[in-house]
Amino acid sequence: MAAQSQIYAGAFADPVFQAQSVFRTLMDGFARPGTVASFSALAAPPSPLGKASGAVALTLCDHDTSVWLSPVLAKSAVPQWIAFHTGAPMTETKDDARFAFIEKGAAVPSFDQFALGTQEYPDRSTTLVIEVEALTGGQPFIARGPGIKDETVIAPEGLPDLFLDFWAANRAIFPRGIDLVLTAGDAVLCLPRTTKLAAREA
Repeated sequence: MAAQSQIYAGAFADPVFQAQSVFRTLMDGFARPGTVASFSALAAPPSPLGKASGAVALTLCDHDTSVWLSPVLAKSAVPQWIAFHTGAPMTETKDDARFAFIEKGAAVPSFDQFALGTQEYPDRSTTLVIEVEALTGGQPFIARGPGIKDETVIAPEGLPDLFLDFWAANRAIFPRGIDLVLTAGDAVLCLPRTTKLAAREA
């Protein structure tokens, strides 16, 4: 049983103001895909959920949004922490989740295991929040699409080896598909399903 202090502590000190700040940063990130931004408001969730991912959970999750957690997160105090502070119900079924969280270093399931929306309601899909080692210094990808002038380069460190294959399959079913939030430390990088990624030639 998780210590009660782990469950009750670690939320925003000023929930309304700080959640609004995080929400604005996320919306800006989705409007300008590939841009690395830092949250001015951070959470202190139970380990192993990172601070930026915790801030995303506090901001976006509520009693109407079911949450899937990676196996390690599911066995920690994180489910009780999210439920206490947001009211969000947990689900063990990936394609029932509106939000899914994966801690740093964990295996990342293929994106098609999550809710992909429908042609009529493409927004009924999962937003996947993955913590990585860093948002720079990894394998470089060229990103193109709405919100990007010409192209930009992203290079998150710690993505799965098959990430580009996962993303290509996700892009292929547009307007259906997942949206992705990558976090590291206090930083965040958003990739909406509209973004096209390609490996940058050496």
